[in-house]
Amino acid sequence: MPVLRLRSVDENKACAISKALIDELQELLQCPRDYFSIELVQSKFIADGEFALGYPMVDVSWFDRGQEVQDTAAKIITKYINSIGYESVDVIFHNLEKSRYYENGEHF
Repeated sequence: MPVLRLRSVDENKACAISKALIDELQELLQCPRDYFSIELVQSKFIADGEFALGYPMVDVSWFDRGQEVQDTAAKIITKYINSIGYESVDVIFHNLEKSRYYENGEHF
């Protein structure tokens, strides 16, 4: 944990930034590298009854780390998505409750 789900981001561009992005987030969050995962979500967007190009979005599922850390993580994620040619990106955080997150049948 955390899990980053990317939408409307080119897969090759996502791969190109993945190591540096996790390097920087790992330094901020001080958790092991293997806790992170990045998922590229293939989505279709619809506008006015037709398929449309989506805009980049990153959903982050994690345990709450406070507003200051969250703000910094959002800036890091935005910086990397901007660096691969996307001028705008939405970053949405989903805080998980430790008592509702299970790994191998045990909650945190």
